[in-house]
Amino acid sequence: MTHPMPELTPLQPLRWLALGARDLVRAPWPGLSHGLTLALFGAFVFGLLHERFWALAGAFSGFLLVAPVLATGLYAVSRALERGEDHGLAHTMRVAIAAWWPRGPQARRLMSFGALLALAGTGWVMTSAAFVTGFTPAPVDSPADFVRHVVLAEKGLVFETWVLLGGALAAPIFASSVVAIPMLLDRPVAVWDAVLASWRVVLAHPVPMALWAFLVMALTALGMATLLVGLVPLVPLVAHASWHCYRDCVPRED
Repeated sequence: MTHPMPELTPLQPLRWLALGARDLVRAPWPGLSHGLTLALFGAFVFGLLHERFWALAGAFSGFLLVAPVLATGLYAVSRALERGEDHGLAHTMRVAIAAWWPRGPQARRLMSFGALLALAGTGWVMTSAAFVTGFTPAPVDSPADFVRHVVLAEKGLVFETWVLLGGALAAPIFASSVVAIPMLLDRPVAVWDAVLASWRVVLAHPVPMALWAFLVMALTALGMATLLVGLVPLVPLVAHASWHCYRDCVPRED
């Protein structure tokens, strides 16, 4: 039996964040260890590639797109808490690890979706590099060059156009994945069916989903602006909140 999907209010994403924060407080260690691992990996990548701008941009773009797949362990923790399971350290870590290392068809579905997201990230970096190369007066080889020649460009609205281009490419990726990845964890559905369900949610509720996209981007940007330290709590917060987004948006099955 399928239950009807509840109506979403424009500010529903704030509820998801509140529920995500509650889950993080109840079972902090899987989330904080996940956030710390990603922050340390990000620092390592930045130290390795800080003078190779496009390689660095590719690495971080890939991270942003694949991060929802990497967060499946935290979706599983939120599901376990929702079911009233033990929220102690040992049990929640077992739940998270089991979801991070799935087997059988579920593993293939999640890996396929992650590969598609990584491919999309590669496409964005190539498009971005072509645009910046064509509209800047000097090569962009480092983050400082990008700030100088794109963000602070005095002519041509280069940065504004670059942001609009990125938004146009990011919107369909968000629409395809916002509830698809939690659904692939939660149900034995095909990747295509999960993507279609995700699009139906976004088209049915454009205002709250637009706010959710903005909040995800803003919290991610905040985490990166704090020299990646903010990612330690913010990544698990967004991950747990994403589970509650899925729960509110997709009808339940008995």
